[in-house]
Amino acid sequence: MTRTLRRTRGVRLALTGALLAGLTLLTTAGPALADDPSASASPGGDEAGPTEAGTTFRTATALKQGRSGTAQASAGDYLYWVFPADAGQRPTVEATVKLPESAARRGTSTWQVDVYDGLRRRQACMYGHQTRKAAADAATVELSCVLRPVRSWSEPWANDPLAGSYYVRLTVVDLPAADLGLPVDVEVRTSIKELGGGHDGGGALAEPLVPGVSVASAGESGGRASDAPRTVATGEPEDGWASGWWTDRWLWTVGGGVLAALAAVFGYSLTRGRGRPAHVPPGV
Repeated sequence: MTRTLRRTRGVRLALTGALLAGLTLLTTAGPALADDPSASASPGGDEAGPTEAGTTFRTATALKQGRSGTAQASAGDYLYWVFPADAGQRPTVEATVKLPESAARRGTSTWQVDVYDGLRRRQACMYGHQTRKAAADAATVELSCVLRPVRSWSEPWANDPLAGSYYVRLTVVDLPAADLGLPVDVEVRTSIKELGGGHDGGGALAEPLVPGVSVASAGESGGRASDAPRTVATGEPEDGWASGWWTDRWLWTVGGGVLAALAAVFGYSLTRGRGRPAHVPPGV
């Protein structure tokens, strides 16, 4: 009788420990994936970024993920850059405008940074300083825009950010007419934070929203390969676009199944009782 009780207590303790370990693993796996600095898509190295900006969507200067670009322009110009963002990522755009000497300016100015997706739909910022006013004696003005997490799939009527190209447009929206054309120095920086499968939408795009990708795919799907290589303005992330089927939700699914099995065994051990009492004959 004593041995049976000890054995039952040992099984209960083992199952309880396994359950606690599994819960700890699942509750810490998500934040670890999201907050791990090594998971960020900001590549290292000293490669210099571009030193010019485009003036339209078609001529936007390509930026790599996590890199910065500079440009010398005139107040009143529309400046464009473009960078790739994949599903499960949250892009951040930062811009710094170095203004002319205060003696050359006539008053305050208001600057704004906008971000558009591959369909040229303006994307709202979760937070940041998208529009800022610079005083007449200010030396610089800093802008920022943190986008919503990029999704792998969305309804056609929705305005959700999807995997593909993202255009950055920087311009001044209000300044004295006498200050138009004054020289300014601009720096734009992009950064990516990996969020994991917690923001997956349960589907995948046929192609990322990148200009020219559908034309290239149509040429490759014909009877012969296209004569022109498949090149697009923005390229793609260094590790390629997401395949659409793998996500860390698989880890949560497997972990949930293991915990469910352990919970079933533990529940059975609690409800089955202690067996036949020692004083009861086997035939009763």
